Amino acid sequence: MPQSQPPTNRSQIHSLGREFFARDPRRVARALLGKVLVREETGSARLTARVVEVEAYLGEEDPAAHAASGRTARNSVIFGPPGHAYVYFIYGNHYCLNVSCEREGKAGCVLFRALEPLSGIEEMARARGIELSGPQNLPKLTSGPGRLSEAFGITRTRDNDCDLTSPASSLWLGDDGYRARGIAVTPRIGITKAMNHPLRYILERNRFVSGKIKPK
Repeated sequence: MPQSQPPTNRSQIHSLGREFFARDPRRVARALLGKVLVREETGSARLTARVVEVEAYLGEEDPAAHAASGRTARNSVIFGPPGHAYVYFIYGNHYCLNVSCEREGKAGCVLFRALEPLSGIEEMARARGIELSGPQNLPKLTSGPGRLSEAFGITRTRDNDCDLTSPASSLWLGDDGYRARGIAVTPRIGITKAMNHPLRYILERNRFVSGKIKPK
């Protein structure tokens, strides 16, 4: 399957409105496939990558969700306005990026599991501390939640509660007109609770998808 082509300029990527995220995380997760994550700061190269794998977390009734324990200082973002970044540190070595969903006061989020790099690839490689010997090594940049966060310089201090609907933010989500096809749904992976729920959404056969398992 041919990979996506990068947008040529900023005007081709339109930010996603608040209403895009103000709905069930399952609908948001499916709709996010093919959208573009942008990191843009003055004096730095622009980073863009296409969303190819996500997981939905359904709030307080979902045993695997951070919201299952109720609202805390740590997880308050996912109870707040939709479209904000929820960043947490896991396993003592990497960050995970999520976006808040549902109306304000109702918890829900989508975890970003894999991206397909479009622009700023050399900068992503430096951030990851790796050398790319060829196109076959590109998945090492952003295939997996920890890898993509490192490639984009995402940390809790820097990005937690960032408004992902606003291009004025250094990190935001947009639409460049690409339409996702070949969407597959599988159980979530890398968790121990409610792991059989079909809440992982992927662009089927995309080589940047992490943890290849058969759809159900």
